[in-house]
Amino acid sequence: MASAACNPPVPPPGDAAGLCERARGALLGLAVGDALGAPAENMKPSEIRARWGRITGYVADRPAGTDDTEYAIFSGLLLARYGAALTPVHVETAWHEWIADREEGPFRGAGFSERGTLENLRRGLAAPISAQHRHAWSDGLAMRAAPHGVFAAGRPAEAARLAAVDGSVSHDGEGIYGGQAVAAGVAAAMAGAAPVAVVASALAVVPDDSWTARCLRRAMTAAHRGERAVRSAVVIGGYPWTDLAPEAVALAFGAYAAADGDFTDAVLTAVNMGRDADTTAAVAGALAGATHGVAAIPAAWAAAIGPARGTCLPAIAGHHVLEVADLLTDAARGVAGTPDAARGVAGAPDTARGAAGAPDADAQPAGTAGARGPGPVLPGDRAAPGRSVGVIVPGEHPAVAEVRP
Repeated sequence: MASAACNPPVPPPGDAAGLCERARGALLGLAVGDALGAPAENMKPSEIRARWGRITGYVADRPAGTDDTEYAIFSGLLLARYGAALTPVHVETAWHEWIADREEGPFRGAGFSERGTLENLRRGLAAPISAQHRHAWSDGLAMRAAPHGVFAAGRPAEAARLAAVDGSVSHDGEGIYGGQAVAAGVAAAMAGAAPVAVVASALAVVPDDSWTARCLRRAMTAAHRGERAVRSAVVIGGYPWTDLAPEAVALAFGAYAAADGDFTDAVLTAVNMGRDADTTAAVAGALAGATHGVAAIPAAWAAAIGPARGTCLPAIAGHHVLEVADLLTDAARGVAGTPDAARGVAGAPDTARGAAGAPDADAQPAGTAGARGPGPVLPGDRAAPGRSVGVIVPGEHPAVAEVRP
């Protein structure tokens, strides 16, 4: 059953400019955390200390996001198109068109959960059967769940619902719960909730007796004692795989809580705990970035993040997380009934306006979920007459310049 805890009060989303800054903070924070944590992935804290001392910044020569950032862009672009009308069919179709039916990149589609999903899809299995593989409990949904919280700012339950729709193709059980916790936490942070309410929002959308909830509670109990205590309370000692969703999500929220939401401290705490460090730091970065906005991200860290290289998902090459953040805020305003209603959602503007209701509504939308709206140009789209498909050149994305000193 769902958590017995009452949904914590979440402040209503702020003005459009403030939401945009938080959206950019969330997704750029995700990419920064991913790039900072990538070199420490699968390492123990002792191994990190032996190699770098304490990681306090980028240690790679060319820092860049990994599959975590590219899959978050993937989910963000899909959500920007269909909005609250997103269905498992939309997600499954996108997996086929953008990933499974294309020539693969060097990493062959990312981690274990993604590999299992791709193999099932290529065998003709549809969601939710496509998610029945050995790693359905991984943090592969959690790493791409922040866009759902950005879109559903101030509506944690709706963010969790959208994450479950996205995850139905690739994850099950604890893998879904981990993604829902991240989406709900980001949604609460997007509305200006304090860190304690952000964590409570995450706990409120997952079953109270789930492994994810138990790990989150242990992490919160230990957070005031710092990163070593959080790691000791959460990590499954001796288990060889570091991508367990309950563990990774709890480490990320624990880092965020231990830092009281501070961006730099939260991300570096996650990085230096090791394990699945790119994902834990990405999630912590998304939470802290949504809490404080893009200005909280150190300028040097932000400037290093360029458009996705397509190393994992070639179809995503050229898209920037800030582009996706802006598309999602436009789409969210459309759902709320502003003149942008036709952008990034499925169906007609009236359908989009009816999808969300009041700003704090968490009801599942009605309307035509199968229509293909006029939203952003997506991987695999052909340019329609009179419509150009922009190419983002590293260093030239206007949104990146805005966060540079």
